[in-house]
Amino acid sequence: MTSPDLTRANIDKIAALFPMVVTETLDADGEPSRAIDFDQLRQELSDHIVDGAAERYQLDWPGKRAAAFVANAPIAKTLRPARDESVEFDTTKNLFIEGDNLDALKLLQESYLGKVNVIYIDPPYNTGNDFVYSDDFAESSADYLERSGQKSDSGDRLVANLDSSGRFHSDWLSMMYPRLKLARGLLRDDGVIIAAIGDQEHASLRLLLDQVFGADNFISDVVWQGGRKNDSRYVSNGADYMLIYAKNEAKLSELGVRWREPKVGLDTALAKAASIWSTRQSDDDASAQWKAWLKSKKSAGEITDSVARYDQLQPGTGRPMNTYGNITWPGGGGGLTYEILHPTTRKAVSLPKTGWRFQKPEMDRRIAAGEIWFGADETAIPRGISFLDDTSEQVAISVFEQDRKAASTDMRNLMGEIVFENPKDRRVLARWLRLVTGGSKDAVILDLFAGSGSTGHAVMDLNAADGGRRRFILVQLDEAVDHPDYDTIASISRERLRRAGAQAKQAAGLLGDDVDFGFRSLHVATTNMADTLTTADDLVQAALSDAIDSVKPGRTDEDLLFQVLLGWGLDLAEPIEIEEVADRRVLSVADEALIACFSRDVSDAAVRAIAARHPLRAVFLDAGFATDAARINAEQIFREVSPETEVRAI
Repeated sequence: MTSPDLTRANIDKIAALFPMVVTETLDADGEPSRAIDFDQLRQELSDHIVDGAAERYQLDWPGKRAAAFVANAPIAKTLRPARDESVEFDTTKNLFIEGDNLDALKLLQESYLGKVNVIYIDPPYNTGNDFVYSDDFAESSADYLERSGQKSDSGDRLVANLDSSGRFHSDWLSMMYPRLKLARGLLRDDGVIIAAIGDQEHASLRLLLDQVFGADNFISDVVWQGGRKNDSRYVSNGADYMLIYAKNEAKLSELGVRWREPKVGLDTALAKAASIWSTRQSDDDASAQWKAWLKSKKSAGEITDSVARYDQLQPGTGRPMNTYGNITWPGGGGGLTYEILHPTTRKAVSLPKTGWRFQKPEMDRRIAAGEIWFGADETAIPRGISFLDDTSEQVAISVFEQDRKAASTDMRNLMGEIVFENPKDRRVLARWLRLVTGGSKDAVILDLFAGSGSTGHAVMDLNAADGGRRRFILVQLDEAVDHPDYDTIASISRERLRRAGAQAKQAAGLLGDDVDFGFRSLHVATTNMADTLTTADDLVQAALSDAIDSVKPGRTDEDLLFQVLLGWGLDLAEPIEIEEVADRRVLSVADEALIACFSRDVSDAAVRAIAARHPLRAVFLDAGFATDAARINAEQIFREVSPETEVRAI
């Protein structure tokens, strides 16, 4: 019910003529709005260089400085364990964290700094229908939720990011920037990040990764062609991308890292070749059967070209081979010149124009070993032979095809229904996780946008296949879903991990006894410590003992233990033993790397018994000591019995 916005209409007209001059900004009321970069517009309308703001190569957007601040802002939060949601809580090394991944990254900084091998992220693609995190530490949580009106029953912090917003790209970049900055610190020096993305923010994400990780650490822009869209107007844009960066590519080079993967269908192909050869009517018959089999399997996607190109069976042995090897000098001349006799005609074969690649002794060795192919007579130039069973691994290429529908079918078979739209394909993830870790069986894999839990499922599959000890850390926001059995995406992910773990364990058989198919469920929560600042009026209405209690009501000793683990920078997956010491409940972590007693009545006998075990660290509840003198006496006991123990009271 207002007159036309002529300014916006004019901006739209300019944008149609010069889209490169449109930018994003905030208007006088602090609202997001499109704007015109007038320096750039003057340049577009000028035949000479126009002076303007100082230029430099960088990715910039409104809100970038605030996003950098968000990454460094401290939080008063912790991780609370949930035994009832976990599988094999006491022994598993895997973690599932429910909550805002920015909070989780900050909490994990001490415990996992420089310890993660691979970070995989599949963030919102910013299609115009997505939600992004709204990170604002300049106001209280209550003020933020009241202002934004975006708080759901599950307490999420997502806000709609519509493509009509004047800060459409900026909001997405502001969400990603602090998370990538914090994630980088968790990677090992030889670590790698894989970031999945669609067309909408592919260019922006690559520039952002260049800025956070450094352009020199770019490794590959992998294209995943997941299907064809025949209803597309122009081109079927069915591709997703995986941007791969090293934390320090120079470190990978220094270590001599070379990523290789097994050839798909290799074992099956070798077995088939042996079967054909053993039942052949003739060598020609065997070769014809072999070529037909390769063609059918390649069409079905069961083998790749790296296997299919070995389309001949060696006469006399039946080994799959190809004769595409070039043994001539690769340059424009200057190769070696000497005679090679054809094995049948005994005449010198045709000499290539550039000469031979190898010295004559090496050529003679290859001929004797059957590694050189000769034509029907001496007129054909010989070629090199390579055998399929000599090359079991290959380098990955940056483009691959894998129908995405298979992942949804896989999810439905596991869960009994489709409870999550467009899950990632666990087989694709398993392939790339194995590749970028060099097949390491004890890699630590972190996924900040866990979704349905595909990454955890992939890690379990890898471990089931080779008995590995790979670990996953998954983080998923408690985003609400409308389903009778699941209230959040996080609850869907946990159930998938339970079922996937049971399925993988059954498939592994006896090998599964030593494989970790569990996970320890944790929740991002406010600190366990109560706000003890109070007023005189408050004290009148509460007992003094309640007023000075430093722990929030309802928090358990395991809650306190995990806050201590975070504060001390200890692994959150260390085994925990619960026992009685001098009639007090005690929690022992990692073979007494830490012993905690959060009893409300710590006795001298309990303190002395704990000290006698010489733990590396000991922690007590400050309120558990009746008096200051009792606490000082406990410190004295440790100085006498176990002076090397680091003692704290919370």
